Amino acid sequence: MTQAIFDHRQVRRAFGRAASGYAQASAIQQEIESRLLESLEHYLVRHNEATPQLLLDLGCGPARAAAAMRERWPGSRILALDAALPMLHAARANTRGQWLRRREIPRIAADLRALPLADGQVDLLFCNLALQWVEDLPAAFAEFRRVMRPGGLLLLSTFGSETLAELQQAFASADQHPHVSPFVSIAGFGDALINAGFREPVLDRDVFIEHKPDFNAVLHSLKAMGATNALRGRRNTLSGRKRFAAADQAHPRNSDGSLPMRWEAIYAQAWAPEPGTPIRDSDGEIVHIPASRIPVRRRL
Repeated sequence: MTQAIFDHRQVRRAFGRAASGYAQASAIQQEIESRLLESLEHYLVRHNEATPQLLLDLGCGPARAAAAMRERWPGSRILALDAALPMLHAARANTRGQWLRRREIPRIAADLRALPLADGQVDLLFCNLALQWVEDLPAAFAEFRRVMRPGGLLLLSTFGSETLAELQQAFASADQHPHVSPFVSIAGFGDALINAGFREPVLDRDVFIEHKPDFNAVLHSLKAMGATNALRGRRNTLSGRKRFAAADQAHPRNSDGSLPMRWEAIYAQAWAPEPGTPIRDSDGEIVHIPASRIPVRRRL
């Protein structure tokens, strides 16, 4: 079993506190979500324009993706799931029904590691930027596979290993405690999908760089989007001024004095396998597929 590195109660608390202002603070997340939503078309192509019956917006946040899927497939059943109750309350604006053709989208409090769904029911599972808070990707992907129909479409995004590299470097110079979450590499993300039995994975990659006026603006933007330090190994006491000053001093700067914030987005598309397809792990028989054989459409 993978050792727990996140305090999941702290993750829920942080996103709960950020819920009311999340839509205004999450421009990068919304851009990544919009790009991931472009891949919905692949379901129609694979299934000859058939309408999916059940769709999930998993880790839904404000449920913008759920609303977009309802616009595309108004007759389909759509569920919006999130672990933070305040986020689900904030999602009400995007999930409520309007007029006769728009049914209410149910909002469900659920942990993506243990979905309250029957086996083999989901035609399309959409999960934007929630998996970076899960230390055991193989277990999460096994749970996704459990609830999906064979041939269902899996659309995922997560933050990659280059994310917040400058901030991590800055805090590493200040003390020995972890301040920035570890993020998966694109190869590791693809390997976990393959080992879970998902078929025909295609991975994309983008790098976004924001520019903040000062170190406090960097930290404030992370807090506003709920991305605070939720590592189990974080300090149990407040960081002092000297420590923050040291991290501020060590943070790389642009020529104009602003601070870069790097975000590496990894996108993945894959298809749920037929029943009986084996799941591989580090203790079982593994089909070794080089990362170079996983198509990567976008590299920066």
